[in-house]
Formats: sequence, structure tokens, C-alpha cells
Amino acid sequence: MAGRVAGKLALVTGAAQGLGAAHCQTLAREGARVLCTDINGAGAQATAAAIDAAHGAGTAFAMQHDVTSPKDWDAAIEMARDKLGGLSVLVNNAGVGVRGNIETCTLEEWRRGFAINVESVFLGCQKALPLMKDNQPGSIVNISSIAGLIASDTMPGYNASKAAVWMLSKSVALYCGKMGWNIRCNSVHPTFVDTPILDGMVASTGREKSVIMDKLARQIPLKRVGEPREIADGVLFLASDESSFMTGAELKLDGGISAM
Repeated sequence: MAGRVAGKLALVTGAAQGLGAAHCQTLAREGARVLCTDINGAGAQATAAAIDAAHGAGTAFAMQHDVTSPKDWDAAIEMARDKLGGLSVLVNNAGVGVRGNIETCTLEEWRRGFAINVESVFLGCQKALPLMKDNQPGSIVNISSIAGLIASDTMPGYNASKAAVWMLSKSVALYCGKMGWNIRCNSVHPTFVDTPILDGMVASTGREKSVIMDKLARQIPLKRVGEPREIADGVLFLASDESSFMTGAELKLDGGISAM
């Protein structure tokens, strides 16, 4: 079914690589025009250029964007207005891992994790809603994690920040409904996905990637790590009108790990 988001106007953060790039590519393939943003401006531009090469000039645009900066959010929303002509889909994808257990996680690392993982989502929703109100129906998709629903003794900062994204999404959904806007807000909860963030985790162990990947896969009922396109397909569903009666919900894309 082609054109599932035809005519949609989307802004995706963290678009330089991994899940963000996959979200942009999938939305563009199905008919959306996309603004790709990332603190890595060159990487965001590369994602947009690849999309334009595949789908035609003017399908995608890019900008450097520090998601923790209110001013950068203002600039991103203004660019969406100018280049896309509005905004109907916001994908708050940018995020980082937070190292350390409760004894070893530093306050600096904790605050950095919350700034990028949580405050950016708050800012994105707050800054985007005025423009999205003019482009209804709209959909906000916040990338959380299965770690926001299932705790681990090794990652309190990541658990707590991703859980905050989960609950923030519900609050935004209820607010939009109360205001009578046709703007939905849902969260997505992947498990381990083969992206550069996972590469960083592997590198920190000093072991071969295949060994770590096999270890991670054994924790998942489907016995494999996820692929970016599988998460992007979930984002596509939430961005499309196919999910028009879904808001304040969480989409678990975890290979069954939360069923255990």
C-alpha cells in the first residue's frame, strides 16, 4: 500500500544515522516531505540528499539542530513552516545512552541523558503544537525504549529518562484531546536495534560485536536483534491515518521481551 503518509509534513530529530535516518527514509518513501535534523548537520544533510536522490528534489530538507536548545527548536519549527509549508508529523527520535549503575553513574551523565532524552521531547512537543494545530490531523511520535518499561540494575539513568518519555507522551495526548485537536501522541518502545548507539555499547565492552550481538539476541524471544526498518515501520503506522484512533498508547517493538 504505497503513499501511506502522502501529503504529510514531518520533522524527524536525530536523523543523521540509525533509527532517525530510517524514519526519514520510510516516511519519504510513503509520500511525506521530511525535515531531517541532527546536531550532526552534515549527517542530516546526507540523509536528506539520499532521500532527494531517490524521491526527487524538495522531498527532504536538513538542518543542524541541538535538541536541548529552545532557540534551535524555534529555528527548526520555522524551517518546517518555510520549507515544508507546515507540520503534521513530529518524530522525537534523538536520544543517547546513559552510562553507569546507581553507584557509578555521574550526575553530569544523568543530567546529559535527561536533557537529550527528555527535555528535547518536551521542547519538541511544546514548540511544534502551534504549527501542528494548523495542519490537522497530526501525529507526535516519541521514541522511548523498552528500557522505559522494564528496569535494569545497570542503567538507572536510561531507564528513568525513557520512562519519562513514556509518561510525557500520555500527558501530551490527553492535553490535545482535551483541547479538541486532532493531534495524537504515542510512544515507541524498541528493544536492542542494530544502530550506531548499539555499536557504542559494544565498543565499551572491548569484545567482538558478534559475541555481544549473540548475547543480546539470547535475551529476546525472537532470538535476534531488531533492524532499523522494523522500528521505522512502526513509526510509519503511527504517523499515518491508519492509527487515527490511537493516542496516549505505547507501541512495543521488542521481539517479545516485555511478554516474559
